[in-house]
Amino acid sequence: MRVLVAGGTGAVGAPLVRQLIERGHDVTATTRHPERADHIRRRGAAVVQMDGLDAASVGEAVARAEPDAIIHQMTSLAGMSDLRHFDRAFQTTNALRTTGTRHLLAAADAAGVKRFLAQSYTGWPITRAGEGPSTESEPFDDHPVHSQRETLAAIRVLEQSVLGAPLTGIVLRYGSLYGAGAWDPLVEMVRKRMLPVIGDGAGVWSWTHVDDAASATVAALERGEPGVYNVVDDEPAPAAEWIPYLAELAGAKKPLHVPAWLGRLLAGEAVVHMMTKVRGASNEKAKWVLDWRPRWASWRDGFRHSLEATPSFTAGHAAARRNGAAA
Repeated sequence: MRVLVAGGTGAVGAPLVRQLIERGHDVTATTRHPERADHIRRRGAAVVQMDGLDAASVGEAVARAEPDAIIHQMTSLAGMSDLRHFDRAFQTTNALRTTGTRHLLAAADAAGVKRFLAQSYTGWPITRAGEGPSTESEPFDDHPVHSQRETLAAIRVLEQSVLGAPLTGIVLRYGSLYGAGAWDPLVEMVRKRMLPVIGDGAGVWSWTHVDDAASATVAALERGEPGVYNVVDDEPAPAAEWIPYLAELAGAKKPLHVPAWLGRLLAGEAVVHMMTKVRGASNEKAKWVLDWRPRWASWRDGFRHSLEATPSFTAGHAAARRNGAAA
């Protein structure tokens, strides 16, 4: 297929472009950053500079690519360290999920595009009611944390827009992303002992390696039916497990444990909620319908591989080990 990847230089977009080309698809990738264009061209994709919030720019990019399918991967990770002000940190991403999605769907309609895939998220947006990992049929949280209301509303708009469009609309709810380009700030926080276990640490996270997010997206493009798919690994994990494990891998000291009330003062209600209340997600539908399996079925193996593949973190780990031995 001729595929337009909107956001083709991002954490998921870059491995997605590579995997699409390996599968024989004709790929055009969009980017807001001209300096990243040569890297994408070297992989064999065409590159178009596009502003996802500008209707004319989006329309021109889609018209030039003449795609059979569009994959919406547009996000902005700037400001992600300020999760006390969650909605403000996600302001640009929320605009890309609402206005950007509207522009892409309008351009898709004008160009006669038949297939449209979009990145969404599972985890804290899903209802807290129920037992065990959540499925795609469960509703969004009716009572989100105040600082996450705008972000949840944007996710809701994105999904409703894609699923309600007159084409084959597919929503891919990734878990918390890790791997190259996706989790450097998180690992740095762990190494600086700035990511404590809050309260009982019972909030359950589902993780997704960026390469697995890309491979599931390729599977959905090629054989997915319309609808929503959770794209996560096989092992949802409470914060009380994955934070200490990541700290150990990164060569950091054991994470602090702080009570929930202190977590609210230090990090805000949204972070406390994610560390103590959220549910993991089930990937059974993606496995069954898409015939997809994550390469990194466990975040434990994926975390280790991702850190070992990053020279800066490997060097930091070694230094931390030396400093620990000296102490």
